[in-house]
Parts: sequence; structure tokens; C-alpha cells
Amino acid sequence: MEDQQKMMSLSPREVRQAVREGRWAGPTAGMATGFVQANLVILPRDWAFDFLLFCQRNPRPCPLLEVTEPGDWEPRGLAEGADLRSDLPRYRVYREGVLTEEPTDIRTLWREGLVSFLIGCSFTFEGALLEAGLPVRHIEMGVNVPMYVTSVACRTAGRLKGPMVMTMRPIPAAMVARAVTATALFPSVHGAPLHIGEPDAIGIKDLSRPDHGDPVEIREGEVPVFWGCGVTPQAVLAASRPPFAITHAPGHMFVSDKKNVDLSVF
Repeated sequence: MEDQQKMMSLSPREVRQAVREGRWAGPTAGMATGFVQANLVILPRDWAFDFLLFCQRNPRPCPLLEVTEPGDWEPRGLAEGADLRSDLPRYRVYREGVLTEEPTDIRTLWREGLVSFLIGCSFTFEGALLEAGLPVRHIEMGVNVPMYVTSVACRTAGRLKGPMVMTMRPIPAAMVARAVTATALFPSVHGAPLHIGEPDAIGIKDLSRPDHGDPVEIREGEVPVFWGCGVTPQAVLAASRPPFAITHAPGHMFVSDKKNVDLSVF
């Protein structure tokens, strides 16, 4: 396997090649700096409209970047020549809403008529946080971002319903406004925070026990700040139980050729 420090210096295409060849199967936070990363959801054609509508009704946790034609695994808008069946470090396979396996390649699971959805990822706006002089604790610690299933319900769309998942980053209290401003410039990758402080108010009982990812240190004078998360569809799939679905594993994103600045509204 490749060294993490080496992976962080690679271009998007080189990251995808290392993943495709089995040389990297870990999280992608901090990799290919300056380039957009994306969450992945793959569903059968007969569930695709419901999910498209779900993203339209829930744009903060599910900002849609690209939808493929049924049966097509190449995301031409984000990375020509890429293969969504092999270019993510780890996947999750759901059957009837139950997580059954976490493969590193899904080519043998591919079926005709599958539709792939690529959703904006908060890893993209982390560059803006760093440029604004704000800490990004999970990158500092070399771990995955903490993700929490909240008590906030998503808007229902067809057969799809479920709770919203949010990521958390500790921000010094005096810098919270700066964090809001920096991330608000990227609405297609979750945008501004959805909640600030008071984890109990959104159903989070213990910040040291995230539902996905890793816990991070919250230092004196810091406030937990929460953003919409592209793992939300996984909570929705578990609640709605489609017969078959594939997603990325939390933190193991698709690294695209599109630059972060291309998604900024200014």
C-alpha cells in the first residue's frame, strides 16, 4: 500500500489510478488538494427518480453534482475516463437496506440499468477553511471526519425517507462567523453550517462517539459546528430499504478532475 503522505501529493488522476490498482484503500481527506471530491450513490433505474427528487428536496445534505446514464459508470462531467466501479477506495453494498459488505471494487456487482449519483462533499470546502486560517481538526489528526446521524428529518421523496447525517468540525468561538462565510461560498458542496453548538438539540448525545468516521479533539474555547453530510443517503437507504444499492464508504470519496474554485459562487 502507498504511504499516506505520498498519496496526498498526487494529482486526482494519480489518486484514482492508485485506488484502481489496489495501492490505496483508505480515506481521501486532504488528497489532491484543490480538487473536488464526491460522495457516491448507485441505485437501480426504478429507484433513480425517487432519489433524484430526494436530492432536489434535500440540497444541503445532498447537493447533486452529476447523474450518469443508466448502466454507465463513467462520470464524464467530473472526470472523463474514470470508472465509478473501481476508482473509490472502498464501497458499501446494501440489500433491502442492510449493509452486507464493504468491497474495494464493485465491477463484479455491476448490473445493467444502474444509475450513479455523485454528491458534493465537504472535503471540498475544507480548503477554503484552511485558507481562511481555520483549523480542520481531522486533517490535523490524520483521521476521518466525525459524522453523526441526527434527529433532523429529511424531506420525504417517493419511497425515500430518513434522518439527516452531519459532519462536525470544532471551530474557535471567535472564528465561527468566518467559518460560516467561507463555506457559504460553496453551496454545491453543502455550503454553510446547518447547526452551531448544542449537539443535544439535534439528537447527538456524545460527540466522542460518532456514527461514522473518527472522534476528534475539541479544545477549550472551541464550538462544535455541523454541516450537511453526503452520508445522509446511507441512513436513508437503511430506513427506506431499496432492494439493492451501492454507496461510497464514509470518508472514502471519488476524487474528481474538477477544481474546487469552479464550485465557488464568487
